Amino acid sequence: MTGSTPWLDDEQQKLWHDLRTVVIALPMLLDRQLQRDEGISNFEYSVMARLSMTETHTMRLSDLAAQSDSTQPRLSKLMVRFEQQGWVTRCPDPGNGRYTLATLTDAGLRKVEDSAPAHVEQVRQLVFEPLSAAQQRHLGAALARIATLLREQLDGR
Repeated sequence: MTGSTPWLDDEQQKLWHDLRTVVIALPMLLDRQLQRDEGISNFEYSVMARLSMTETHTMRLSDLAAQSDSTQPRLSKLMVRFEQQGWVTRCPDPGNGRYTLATLTDAGLRKVEDSAPAHVEQVRQLVFEPLSAAQQRHLGAALARIATLLREQLDGR
C-alpha cells in the first residue's frame, strides 16, 4: 500500500478480475451470437426488446435511453438506423412536445420476436445455467446494489 490507498486483497483482486472478464466477455459473446444469427448487436436488441415490453410498444426517447443505460445521442443515432430499417417510427410526444416518442413497428416487433429465442438461450447458457438458484439470487442482489450505485453516479454527471 502506498499513501492512503488501500490495495485490493487477494480475494478482492480475483473477484475484480473475474468481474472484468464478465463485463467485457459477456457483451462480446452476446453480440457475436446476435450479429451471426440476426445481424444486430446486443444493444440494438435490448433497445427493441424494451420497446416490445411496453403495452403500446412506445416510449419517450429519454426514458428509453435511461432504461437502456445509454446516452441520448447514442440512442438517437440508433433510432435513425432503426427508422431506415423500418423497425421504429419517431414523433413528438402529443402530451409534451419537448419529448420524442419512439414506437416499434410491426416489422421491428417481428425482428425482436425472431431474435429472442436464440438470444435467450445464449443468456441462459452463459449466465443462468452455471449457477444454482441460490447463486442466481445472490448474484442478483449484489448486481442490483452495484447497478444502483452506478446509475446514481451517472445521473450526477
